[in-house]
Amino acid sequence: MTTAATEADSRLTHIKDSIRSIPDFPKAGIIFRDVTTLLLDHKAFKDTIDIFVERYKDMKIDVVVGIEARGFIFGPPIALAIGAKFVPQRKPRKLPGPVVSQEYSLEYGTDKIEMHVGAVQPGERCLVVDDLIATGGTLAAGIQLIERVGGEVVECACLIELSDLKGRDKLKGKPIFILVDFEGE
Repeated sequence: MTTAATEADSRLTHIKDSIRSIPDFPKAGIIFRDVTTLLLDHKAFKDTIDIFVERYKDMKIDVVVGIEARGFIFGPPIALAIGAKFVPQRKPRKLPGPVVSQEYSLEYGTDKIEMHVGAVQPGERCLVVDDLIATGGTLAAGIQLIERVGGEVVECACLIELSDLKGRDKLKGKPIFILVDFEGE
């Protein structure tokens, strides 16, 4: 199941327009979607957080899990506004103390994400937040990590979807809420 912000929400045009597109970064043929320009625009940033909060304020979310690194930008203000705790999922060797990790495949090789042992408790209702879903590998690993420790993933929330890359297919039916899509752009 996939959901998206309603096209009728006039805030979405301004949000999308505030995201800078950088051609040929980090390599030729790639168009990098830079959310740092959205962060410079107070209205676009506030509207982004407000739309997410409007969606999740009554969904009884216990934990907002943010995926490194830009999930750390959007996750904490959402967590504060809806009265949930925030849990970071990070690249290997970035968190002190005992961690649980999940490996995932990349185009060439593998990577891992980790979170603190005990940060998500069995039965807690979780929202997974990242800035962007492209191929879906990182988001899928984040979901698997939460489920391995007994958390329930209610939904995933991303500012941007690059739908041409079909990343949602890796989510195995988990609901995802997207604000803007850069399909074919």
